[in-house]
Amino acid sequence: MKKIILGCLGAALLLTSCVSQKKYADLEAKHKEAQDLLNSATVKLNSCLEEKATATSRLQTLEDQNAFLKANNQELINNMGNLTTLTTKGAENLEKSLESLQEKDLTIRKLQDAITRRDSVNLALVQSLKGVLGNLDDEDIEISVEKGVVFVSISDKLLFSSGSYNVTSRAKEVLGKVAQVVNNKPDFEFMVEGHTDDVPYSKPPLYDNWDLSVKRATAVVRILQKDYGVDPKRMTAAGRAEYVPVSATEKSKNRRTRIVVLPKIDQFYSMIEEGMKDPSINN
Repeated sequence: MKKIILGCLGAALLLTSCVSQKKYADLEAKHKEAQDLLNSATVKLNSCLEEKATATSRLQTLEDQNAFLKANNQELINNMGNLTTLTTKGAENLEKSLESLQEKDLTIRKLQDAITRRDSVNLALVQSLKGVLGNLDDEDIEISVEKGVVFVSISDKLLFSSGSYNVTSRAKEVLGKVAQVVNNKPDFEFMVEGHTDDVPYSKPPLYDNWDLSVKRATAVVRILQKDYGVDPKRMTAAGRAEYVPVSATEKSKNRRTRIVVLPKIDQFYSMIEEGMKDPSINN
């Protein structure tokens, strides 16, 4: 009986030992699983902590930016008020400027119309002169327009003998044709200019090139007045001596008499002067 009891106790102990081993293995597996979960959670926690630090830094940056924008926004609001005032004044000034520009444009167009009319008259005058003078291939006669003024340049070789201020017969024919044109245009005024070269001249009763150039100009004026009936009130005689040369190398080109034709000169320049005094032009 005793052996039976001991055998039962041994079996019981063996059975108990077997159960504990199994539970231990289960616990150990669960422990390992828990440890793995803990390790994974630790990794995630560290990642979250890093993300939190980054987010906190970004939040601080955004808060700083927000504060800066708020300050600028208030400044912009203040400036907007000032800008509104300036814009109102600017609009008023712009309107005044536009009105001034319109006035200037009108005045300028009037001046341009006057210049266009002057140029048209000059063109007609040039055509008339070319028509009566015929062949302009003659190097002794030249017709040109400079700065709105018509010039008829006649060489002294055609007009005068050397050192003389007596008009030649051939020159009188040319002057007669010029007189024909200017007599048909009574509103024109003109100036006769005598020009010489720079070779000193002194032959009594003349003292120098000034005297010679003036004498030649007055000789032409007298021919136009006495022989061809040009109104002397329309003419001016002037001597320029050697001081307005057209060539530095060919002295013969500088010895010339030039007729400067001025269409309606007083009226035209009065119009220009009044236009330039207009406040809308000068402001």
